[in-house]
Amino acid sequence: MFHYRDESGLEADAVVELPDGRWAAFEIKLGQASVDRAASTLLRVSDRVDAERHGRAAALVVITGWGYGYRRPDGVSVIPIGTLAP
Repeated sequence: MFHYRDESGLEADAVVELPDGRWAAFEIKLGQASVDRAASTLLRVSDRVDAERHGRAAALVVITGWGYGYRRPDGVSVIPIGTLAP
């Protein structure tokens, strides 16, 4: 597990890399009002990663404090934290 931040200030709260090289980026937001901005951030982070060297993101996920889980038209998943584990 890593944190991503570049020289321009672009960041992701967590980046998880599996032993086989697949990776996913996560933003954690308490409310639904921040989901659009968080999704935009994750898409920009994904665009900055060298896909030939590291592959494309296996998942881009905004974790929220409540609500429903769904996949946005841009491919970013929105998941309430309560669905991750008991």
